[in-house]
Amino acid sequence: MPPLSDELVRTVSTDGGVSARALVATELVREAASRHETAPTSSAALGRALMGAVLLASGAEDDETVQLQFRGDGPIGTLTAIADSTGSTRGYATRPGAHPPPRGGKLDVGAAVGKGILAVVRYHPSWREPHRGLVPLESGEIAEDVARYLHESEQTPSALALGVFVGGDGVVKAAGGFLVQALPGAADEELARLESNVADLPTPTQLVRGGLCADDVVDRLLAGLGSRERTRSRPAFHCRCGRDRILRAVVLLGREEVRELTARGEPLEVRCEFCGDRYELSPDELGALVPDA
Repeated sequence: MPPLSDELVRTVSTDGGVSARALVATELVREAASRHETAPTSSAALGRALMGAVLLASGAEDDETVQLQFRGDGPIGTLTAIADSTGSTRGYATRPGAHPPPRGGKLDVGAAVGKGILAVVRYHPSWREPHRGLVPLESGEIAEDVARYLHESEQTPSALALGVFVGGDGVVKAAGGFLVQALPGAADEELARLESNVADLPTPTQLVRGGLCADDVVDRLLAGLGSRERTRSRPAFHCRCGRDRILRAVVLLGREEVRELTARGEPLEVRCEFCGDRYELSPDELGALVPDA
């Protein structure tokens, strides 16, 4: 079976009481894992975080970004994912080689992330300051902790599922997820049917590996509830770094340190932590940052 193209589909039920978003993101997660050379468990953790950010940001305003940062005590260190309303996302783990022993035959993402804090930051250029929320990391399994944030900090009852399947060769073979939320005015009968639909669904990776596309997953989530017009987008791993941004970041090191780097007369290699791209800055470029050096 040929791999499914990445896609995000979102809609609301016919009566308007439920919102549903479904995501296939195998290519996205595979690229992130390849860029950061993650171990299998870290691939699953990073992939879940990226997809969680995409699903949350998909309902945001234009130009709004959502950042998820998992600050756990597990071996993966800090896990960061940022996404915008177009489905563009980027992220990294501070220790991408983390790979604790499997548990029950499955990758143990909870052990990799550990206990700690999930920090969520929503930002829009027109806001005076970002909206921030903090919740405890109780499972480290990503989806459960993000759903807890939505319930406790945004008062939005939600069901969120995220999954990444990594093959024996260490390559991401399937990745997907879904997010359903109760909207104001939802009828009890509608919510009961939604709960039943969610309970009957296999895991996201089983759905993707079984050949279901994002539209198919929405159909199953909203079975018996119908749906209004659907919105589609193509999520992708995309970093905003570039030579100009890297140069501005080097300036933040301070004039004295940049002077010292320039005086060495050697190129400086800088690696973007979000995407892994490397930039080599020449002595002349460094010198131009501090023209009085």
